Amino acid sequence: MCSIIGFCDSRAEYEVVSKALAITKSRGPDDTRIVDTGSGYLGFNRLAIMGLTASGMQPFERDGSYVVCNGEIYDFRPIRKKLMDAGYTFKSESDCEILLPLWKELGTAMFDILDAEYALIIYDKNTDSYIAARDPIGIRPLYYGYAHASSAHASATPLPEDGVVPDPDTTYTPMVRPDGSYLVFASEPKNLIGICDKIYPFPPGHYYKDGRFVCYRDMSKRQVYHHDSMEEISRNIHDLLISGVRKRLDSDTPVGFLLSGGLDSSLVCAISASLLDKPIETYAIGMDIDAIDLKYAREVADFIHANHHEVIISRDDVVNAVDDVIRILGTYDITTIRASIGMYLVCKAIHEQSDIRVLLTGEISDELFGYKYTDFAPNSEEFQREAEKRIRELHMYDVLRADRCISVNSLEARVPFGDLEFVKYVMGIDPEKKMNHYNKGKYLLRHAFEEDKILPYDILMREKAAFSDAVGHSLKDDLEAYASSRYTDEEFEVRRKKYTHAQPFTKESLFYRETFEKYYPGQSQMVVDFWMPNKNWEGCSVNDPSARVLSNYGDSGK
Repeated sequence: MCSIIGFCDSRAEYEVVSKALAITKSRGPDDTRIVDTGSGYLGFNRLAIMGLTASGMQPFERDGSYVVCNGEIYDFRPIRKKLMDAGYTFKSESDCEILLPLWKELGTAMFDILDAEYALIIYDKNTDSYIAARDPIGIRPLYYGYAHASSAHASATPLPEDGVVPDPDTTYTPMVRPDGSYLVFASEPKNLIGICDKIYPFPPGHYYKDGRFVCYRDMSKRQVYHHDSMEEISRNIHDLLISGVRKRLDSDTPVGFLLSGGLDSSLVCAISASLLDKPIETYAIGMDIDAIDLKYAREVADFIHANHHEVIISRDDVVNAVDDVIRILGTYDITTIRASIGMYLVCKAIHEQSDIRVLLTGEISDELFGYKYTDFAPNSEEFQREAEKRIRELHMYDVLRADRCISVNSLEARVPFGDLEFVKYVMGIDPEKKMNHYNKGKYLLRHAFEEDKILPYDILMREKAAFSDAVGHSLKDDLEAYASSRYTDEEFEVRRKKYTHAQPFTKESLFYRETFEKYYPGQSQMVVDFWMPNKNWEGCSVNDPSARVLSNYGDSGK
């Protein structure tokens, strides 16, 4: 990962920009550079992954225009060749150096053609303006807000109340407002705390130009479904996922793999092992007394002949990590925080004990193929509507978790299930076929890899466990017990009512919200609400996001 920042006005102060960028130094510990564009500043913290020489350092400049990009552009080599054929020259092997020539050739049309995970800011010298954009899934983070003209103070101009998020496709967002405050962009909200009054996530699949956020690609929507046969569906899922994994193995630095022993991470590891000519490095984490997935992760690692590593944690490790995890994440969401504790601690161990810089993970499968709770979807239309909602909101939950837990440990996350062609195809499958009519969740994904035999059959067909259960049943229980010990029932009722948006509804959720407010005061609008199953469906009216509380959890937690 890297971190980027953009102060989009000539009145910005270098010291403020430098201090803000330094907050996310762990995203890019290799080098830091800030440039004065003449109309503001662009800054970059580098984690060198592709094109490791100094010539690959950003911001890149051409003819007075600049770009900073936190991203991986998987099709950059053929694009660079076409640009070289058109007369462009390049100084580095960095994938992001192609962006300014692409901008000159294509303008905003470039965003929809990129096969990439990215967040970028461009300063265009010709128009003396800034342009920003984010990938269609939101795998790479980007936030925005307004800074006062003095740069050191937040704007006093009224903004929407907590929980009211501007509609990016209808709201005019000028670069400079009448009160003199101006737009700033940054990789994480912590870069902007104390600078912006309100901080918002940059909408995935949008670009910002001339005061407007424009949607260039909405991965959640599908107007027409393809009606491929089961054989065609299996073949396409199989081939597209392998392609998504293959391109994410391209790195000039060592690559590792998070392996929980569940279906998704196991498939990513097995596919990678089959593509590479050497044992892969896999990492698993579990509680010291009741970890479910450690034994399954070992089984997968043995089967694919991986160099496997285990990280064992205790109750004290879990409780002591909560404050750091919430500060790192910038969320109060229950399931995101629970799931992040294990991920953060295993990534911390990887950073401290290895030379790995890139991690492949199994996120985004559930949103595409279904959760345990989507077994309760009353019909295919509701199933698809829920999938669309989850894809739109991914950047606030699972993708946020993976980005922050990995990047704070100076590693880069790559998410094969987020491959754009893969997501596009799966979202276009007739939702009736994705529903659980097979007595097996995510059957289409499992069936697609049955013939390959790259995984033990019991792993391929194993039901999903809740993430916190997978790390250990006691993780969730320990967190609930610790939070409960902090408040009497009377204190809980009084303190939770302080919050009108995303009001806490358990002592655990109140504990997380109060910790969040300590680091991100008044910024709850950065997350739309608590991640919860669809309570409108029969069987899903529960008071906890864990799949463990659902009646169909069954053998998942064994």
